[in-house]
Amino acid sequence: MKVILSGGGTGGHVNPALAIGEAIEKNDPTAEIHYVGTPNGIENKLVPAKYPMHHVDIRGLRRSLSPQNLKTLVLTVKAQRASKKLLQELKPDAVIGTGGYVCWPICAAAAKMHIPCFLHESNAVPGFAVKTLQKKADVIFVNFDRTREHLKGARKVVHVGTPLKSDFYVYDREKAREKLGVSPAYRKIVLSFGGSLGAAVLNAQILALMEEYGKNRPDVLFIHATGAKGGEAFMKQFKEKKLDAFGNLCVNEYIYDMPAYMAAADLVICRSGAMTLSELAVLGKPSILIPSPNVTNDQQTKNAHLFSDAGGALLMSEETLKEGVLSKNVGELLFDDEKLKKMSEAVLPFAVRNAEDVIYREIVGLTDKKRN
Repeated sequence: MKVILSGGGTGGHVNPALAIGEAIEKNDPTAEIHYVGTPNGIENKLVPAKYPMHHVDIRGLRRSLSPQNLKTLVLTVKAQRASKKLLQELKPDAVIGTGGYVCWPICAAAAKMHIPCFLHESNAVPGFAVKTLQKKADVIFVNFDRTREHLKGARKVVHVGTPLKSDFYVYDREKAREKLGVSPAYRKIVLSFGGSLGAAVLNAQILALMEEYGKNRPDVLFIHATGAKGGEAFMKQFKEKKLDAFGNLCVNEYIYDMPAYMAAADLVICRSGAMTLSELAVLGKPSILIPSPNVTNDQQTKNAHLFSDAGGALLMSEETLKEGVLSKNVGELLFDDEKLKKMSEAVLPFAVRNAEDVIYREIVGLTDKKRN
């Protein structure tokens, strides 16, 4: 079987695609998998080591009137032509899109050429690509069952959760710490990140947390990923404040082995993208969620409320992040083992396991049917 995966812009679009690819390879070791992304997206860091990479240059329309929209329209036409040419060259059995503008032209071209087309939507409210492709795709997989309400024109919608890499199912806290070589001297681990691209507000808050609380707690290991944007600025301030002198304060641009790091953590501070919530649920991790206010339809806040309303997370908007508030909340939560246990138990029911295997079976079923 030959398959094209496509999703880009953020890790939240790329990682589900990689998890689907992993499931295809597990079930069909002879499968040939290709990936279509944008020239400059995070997918260029995550994908090339796994699959042949192809590029389609496309971007989203600006909401305000802008000369850039004219360029976007020109790129869209070129992207459609490039996608058709790529499909003619590769002749895939199926095309799978996981979100981001880049999956729109390749999936639209596949549907037009009668190549089985599948989509996966992680968020409660569908994004641009899935919303505009819903009538063309053969099957749309969704993370939340309520997403069906927004896909009235779809041919088939299947609730599967979000595909995760297999390592999310194999680690527990102790195994993960052993793999990462964490010293037993650290009683607790706090993991924080703002997504693959980073988040300026969250980075600033974590810097303050490390200065106000972290440097005074040598028994707590803090691990923070700055993201690609803002990493240099973060490290500059980190060193100016002499925080690099404290061995329990660790900073990376991106965490490549998220299953191990998240499994090892006692508390996670992060945005509330759907992919992240799926990972937290499978691992049963208590969290402090700080939704991005810059996401269409305020999707992250809606996602976060699912966890906070159930008692599995502390929800903090960027507006509530006044001086010292995050440090206070972390200090109150981190050593309250009973509270952390209750939060862990509250998120576990949100876990939908083995989404990638269900997706694989759907793909094989439809491709075999069309082939015959």
